[in-house]
Parts: sequence; C-alpha cells; structure tokens
Amino acid sequence: MSTSPLQILDPSERHQFIRPIKRINEVHDVSHFLTSRAYAELVTFLFQLNVAVFPRRLRSRIQTFETGSTDNELSNTVKRLRELLSKIEAIIDEAPPDEGPRRFGNVSFRKWYGIVEERASELLDEYLPGSVLSRQSNSIKDEKEENSEQRQDVSAKDEIMAYFIGSFGSAQRLDYGTGHELSFLAFLASIWKLGGFRHNGVDAGEEERGIVLGVIDPYLNLIRRLIKTYTLEPAGSHGVWGLDDHSFLPYIFGSAQYCPAITSVQDALPSEGSIPDAPNPQSIATPSTVNSQKQRNMYFAAVAFITDVKTGPFWEHSPVLFDISGVRAGWAKINKGMLKMYNAEVLSKFPVVQHFPFVELLGLQILVLLLRTLLPPV
Repeated sequence: MSTSPLQILDPSERHQFIRPIKRINEVHDVSHFLTSRAYAELVTFLFQLNVAVFPRRLRSRIQTFETGSTDNELSNTVKRLRELLSKIEAIIDEAPPDEGPRRFGNVSFRKWYGIVEERASELLDEYLPGSVLSRQSNSIKDEKEENSEQRQDVSAKDEIMAYFIGSFGSAQRLDYGTGHELSFLAFLASIWKLGGFRHNGVDAGEEERGIVLGVIDPYLNLIRRLIKTYTLEPAGSHGVWGLDDHSFLPYIFGSAQYCPAITSVQDALPSEGSIPDAPNPQSIATPSTVNSQKQRNMYFAAVAFITDVKTGPFWEHSPVLFDISGVRAGWAKINKGMLKMYNAEVLSKFPVVQHFPFVELLGLQILVLLLRTLLPPV
C-alpha cells in the first residue's frame, strides 16, 4: 500500500514554533501520542524511507541498493549530514573512555555528550541549510508560563535541536535505545518538513534512499561505536525477549533491501518473496554469510554487531531474531512484520516514547488517522 509523502511546510506561510515540551508522563498518555499528528507524520516518513530502498525493476535488470555503494546518488544535504556525523564521531577522541572494568556505562560518555551538546548549535549552523534554520516565529505560551509577560522568540532550529541532541543516548543514565533512534528519525523528518532535502529528483524516492543509505546507516555506525566505546546500557530494552538491545530501524530497512523489486514507490508493496539471490533469512546465524553481507545490507550489519558484542549461540542471546529468521515467505514478509512490530514495540511502549519531546513541527494535536489501519497492534 502506497502513502503520500510527508508534507513540506509552505515557506511563504507563517508558522508558529514552540519550545520542546515533554507530554508523555504517564502510560495512558501513549494513547494520545498514537492519535497525534507527530505519530502520523513519523509513520508516514518511515513508510517513505522504507519503500525507497526496495529494489527497482528496470527494463533489463533488477536494481538493488546496497549500503556503502558508490552508485548511490546523494544530495548536498545528505552529504552535509554525513559530514556532521563524522564531526561528531571525531569528538570521541576528545573524550576517551575511562580505563578499567565497569559493570555499567563509562562515565566519559557524559563528557562526550556534553561537548556535543555545547557545540550542537554551531554544528547545525555549519551543516544544515540556512533556509531550514532561519524560520522564525513567536513561541506559543505553554501553560507553565502563564505568568510570563513576554513571549520568547523560538525558531525552527530550537525544535530541531531537541531531536538532534536526543539522538545519541542519555548522559544521565549512560544508555541508548530505540527511543533515541526515534529521536533521530524525528530530526530527519523535521528537516524534510522544512524543505531541507531535495524533492525534485528524477526518481521518486531517490532522496529518501539517500537519507537511509547516506545518513541513517552512518548514524547507526556511529551509535555502535559509542555503545562499544562507552559500554552504553540498553534503554527500554525487553532483555533477551526484545528484537535488539539498542536499535530497530536497520531491520526495517535491511529487510526492505532484499524484498521483491517494484517499478516505483507508487506500487503496491509485495507481502511475500525476495529478490533473486537474496540470502536465506536463516543465514543470520551463519557467520560467513553475516560477514559477506554486513557491508552491503543494514539487517546483516545489525546482526554482525550483535554477534560482536554478545557471546554464545545466536538462538540463545537473540531468540526473537532467530525465530523471525525461520519465516519462509521471504524478506517481504519479514519487512511487513517489522513495520508492525515497530508500531507495537517502539511507538506504543511507554518506556520507549516517554522522553519524546513535542514541538510544532511534530505536534501532539489529536487526529483521526487512517494510517493506524496500516500498522495495527500485533
């Protein structure tokens, strides 16, 4: 099923930006989130990115989109975001981990995080389009500020900043999880809404594909280095019965990379099958296949990281992934299941979304959503 892309704000119209607000304070608040504009737009953007990395059926061949390929067309914004991530990764050298064994996260992560937080404003100024950051408005007065005499000026940059800083884990808890990964997705969706990405590519989905392969994949590699360097704890994890201690998005996009080919993003997505020569899903437990695929596929890269940081039989430390690998209907079936699972295990879980901030770009306004029918609870 195809969906319309995430709508871009009209630059000629005035928009009201607000300071980020925490709204999910109790378990019952999650139900409001699931009927909000923020939820609808995040799901729309996720679907947009997912279909973009499906293989394409051309006249004489099937075109696949592998991570790390030099054939992937990247726009200037995507390239600049890659440079931003590289700049942030280099800060690790300024905050080396404390030596000695530790049961929990390394406290030097707080130093790294503090440097990133301190430089975030100038980094966004340097690497994001000026047209994105220059949007200005007066802030909407929050109920906690009813006694304020003046409204403070708030820009789109203030809203984007909240998602950017929230993308790299918690300095307080020394952990990282799918809630932080969701924050990075919201960061990219906000840039999209503000017109920061290219929208006139020859191939519909080309820019979205660049976002997945050129930004999200390097982001995940950065996160893996942070986890290993600072031994970050899982945040909001289900333990052994969760899909992954830290991430979810690589399993969505990685399974999409192996799905049957489509002719355009407007096609109905196949619900079963795989492209020819796709590895068998069961091969995620075969080290040789994982090693051969991890540089070209996001699913196998995530599995490779798990096997790098965990010991023992795969079925023992990752039983959910192992069970999914037994699906015989192909990678399209897995991809569809991953989208449903993301809705159930990430977007619908209080421990995951409780710290998600709301801004005007992705607001908490209540909507009647047709999109909810696309991702029913599982």
